[in-house]
Amino acid sequence: MQKITIAIDGYSSCGKSTLAKALAQKLGYNYIDTGAMYRAVAVYALQNQLIDSNSKINENELTAQLNNIDVAFSFNPHTKTSETLLNGVNVEKDIRTMQVNDVVSKISSIKAVREKMVALQRLMGKNKAVVLDGRDIGTNVFPHAELKLFMTADYDVRAQRRQDELQSKGQYFTHEEVKQNLMSRDYDDTHRKENPLTKAKDAIVLDNTDLSREQQIEYVIKLIADMQLVLDKV
Repeated sequence: MQKITIAIDGYSSCGKSTLAKALAQKLGYNYIDTGAMYRAVAVYALQNQLIDSNSKINENELTAQLNNIDVAFSFNPHTKTSETLLNGVNVEKDIRTMQVNDVVSKISSIKAVREKMVALQRLMGKNKAVVLDGRDIGTNVFPHAELKLFMTADYDVRAQRRQDELQSKGQYFTHEEVKQNLMSRDYDDTHRKENPLTKAKDAIVLDNTDLSREQQIEYVIKLIADMQLVLDKV
């Protein structure tokens, strides 16, 4: 079976990471959570007072400090998941807060930040056998990925998923607050100047509004099996 690159793009809270992790585990592939990388940069900016109380980012200073930022992943044998490290420190919990949610789209729109993160992503995935999820994987990071998915779902369904995730971490917000946050992030992601969120021409749309996790995995595994039949004939 030929090794391939699987690129998963789409809107916030569509289950991109959940699907990507499951696929990587099932296929024995590496998983790269590109969104977590930008979230780690947001955590660095917050920790170093580079974002004010109005969520305005000091872009010049953040850009000047990019060489001080190292983002990596470490496999946790107990949870069997990859965890995000910022300068060697586990920040997996820190990157999932509402405070980070509010600024991560703006952080990811900064050209110098994107250039550094994309370079790291390409290095991590250069040998294929990798699943990546994010906003510009199929359009910019790996435009020649063998399989590209673009995920979407109903706003209220997405808001409920994010609200449940936040509550499981002891963070409580109303459904409407979470929904407005998602809508704001979608606008920022699709309107940013640097590699905005958009569907690659050859990406397959996966609307999982009414699909279970198992149904999504089954659907994508079937896509991969069909693709391997074609690749094996080449």
